Amino acid sequence: VQLQASGGGHVQPGESLRLSCAASGINLSRHVVAWFRQGQGKAREFVLGISRSGSATFYPMVLKGQFTVSRDDAKNTVYLQMNNLKPEDTAVYYCAARDGLGSDKVSDYDYWGQGTQVTVSS
Repeated sequence: VQLQASGGGHVQPGESLRLSCAASGINLSRHVVAWFRQGQGKAREFVLGISRSGSATFYPMVLKGQFTVSRDDAKNTVYLQMNNLKPEDTAVYYCAARDGLGSDKVSDYDYWGQGTQVTVSS
C-alpha cells in the first residue's frame, strides 16, 4: 500500500494550490481519506476529510471555505484544494486513509503518505 502526496510548493499569501494523493495497492473509494498537516515544531493536525462515497466532507470550522477536498475514484486519487493561503498554512501536508468512519485523529488512520511541503511567504 502506498499513498503518494504531491503538489506542494512555495506560494505567496493569497494564492492557491491543489495537492494530490494518489494511491496504489489500495482502493481509496473503500476508505475514508483525510488530509493532515504538520508545521515545524508542531503536532500533526487534521485539515479535512472525505467519506467513501465522496458525498460528505468533514473539517474544522476554522478552515471552512478556505480548503475543499474531492476524490476521483477512476484515478484512485484524492485532492485538497487550498485557496487564499496564509503564512500560517505553511506545513508538510499528509494524506491518510482508514477503513472505519471519518475521524480527525491521527491515531485512527491506517495508511499514510510521505507528505508534501507547502510554504506560504512573500
